[in-house]
Amino acid sequence: MADTMKKITRSKQDWQAQLDAEQYRVTREAGTEAPHSGKYCDHTGEGFYLCVCCEHPLFDSGSKYHSGCGWPSFHGELDTAEVVQRPDTSHGMHRIELLCPACDAHLGHIFPDGPPPTGQRYCINSASLKFVDDINHKK
Repeated sequence: MADTMKKITRSKQDWQAQLDAEQYRVTREAGTEAPHSGKYCDHTGEGFYLCVCCEHPLFDSGSKYHSGCGWPSFHGELDTAEVVQRPDTSHGMHRIELLCPACDAHLGHIFPDGPPPTGQRYCINSASLKFVDDINHKK
């Protein structure tokens, strides 16, 4: 995380007041939405995907692709995103969890089966994201 980025912390009650029940379960309790259920799974608009909790910019539409996995997939993050990766051994699996660097929201997981140029698949929950068409004019 960049030295200039201030960590965003809120109480459980504040997060629950800000987020809907699914967003809270996914981002604050490391949940996973059902495959093919998220609003951004098949989304093709041009713009940017931000953290739903704090609006930290994470991905752009140019890195989004249809992987068929049931969740929004990206082959890379924005150069300034600084998405945090940490080991996740929950559910008897060995995976790499992705977290927002600004507020520690659970975003999803990363897998080494993506397309060029990175070969990575950022498998992200729609409930973790907010889409904007212009990063300088967040809606």
